[in-house]
Amino acid sequence: MSDKMPPDHPPLPVPDDPDPVNRLLAIMAQLRDRENGCPWDKEQTLGSLKPYLLEETYEVLDAIDSGNVDQHKGELGDLLLQIVFQSQLASEEGKFGFRDVAEAIATKLIRRHPHVFGEKSASTASDVVDIWEQVKKDEKKRKGLLSGVPRSMPALARSVRMARTAARVGFDWPDVTGVLDKVREEAGELAAETDKIRQLDELGDLLFALANLARKLDIDPEEALQRCNTRFAARFADIERQARERNLKLEELSLQELDKMWDEAKKRLGDGR
Repeated sequence: MSDKMPPDHPPLPVPDDPDPVNRLLAIMAQLRDRENGCPWDKEQTLGSLKPYLLEETYEVLDAIDSGNVDQHKGELGDLLLQIVFQSQLASEEGKFGFRDVAEAIATKLIRRHPHVFGEKSASTASDVVDIWEQVKKDEKKRKGLLSGVPRSMPALARSVRMARTAARVGFDWPDVTGVLDKVREEAGELAAETDKIRQLDELGDLLFALANLARKLDIDPEEALQRCNTRFAARFADIERQARERNLKLEELSLQELDKMWDEAKKRLGDGR
């Protein structure tokens, strides 16, 4: 006798629309069906889905770095699901649906590319950025230049975005030398500070200066830090390997011994490039 309980309702027919977008939307609607849908999907809200949106975005970034085409395609699909899922929730509340989202971005792209679909002209990427910013400013009638930078962005990325926006009106160093001087200045102020709250502020100033340095060097600071993290993890794993081979416990080693093993790991692994 089977130990599986029979379903309390007959299975829903699998959508077979030849158009993959229509099929995806139909599947999502069935998953949210009040009577016969998936218990987990039916419980979700816009709030509960927020962590998954971020998680799937990071997994797309990992897939891009991997160079694996199938992985990239699959992760983009997972990210698309989050957009479809939120659109379904909004549709159930009578606000908008997935096709409204697609129409909104299509309209926005046309409006923000007057140099392609209109009478303006742009010969360089810099010209395009200037046009884009002016159109966005006209659209939102912002109270300030920085009001359009999302507060929910990761802090490092938000720093770069704010500094880049301010630089467009001339609030910037003329070259990278000034930023390097600012980094040294902020590092010195942090080193001289003893109050914990002031240390917090000075460390923030130093990180903001470093974000500006990355911007001036045209480097993504997140990518730079991730590359550093990868190198650190690989080298520390090598230290652990060295300790195992020598029957040593890391916690019993002196800092000098650990530094020596770290140098060996660096020589063995190179710079990680």
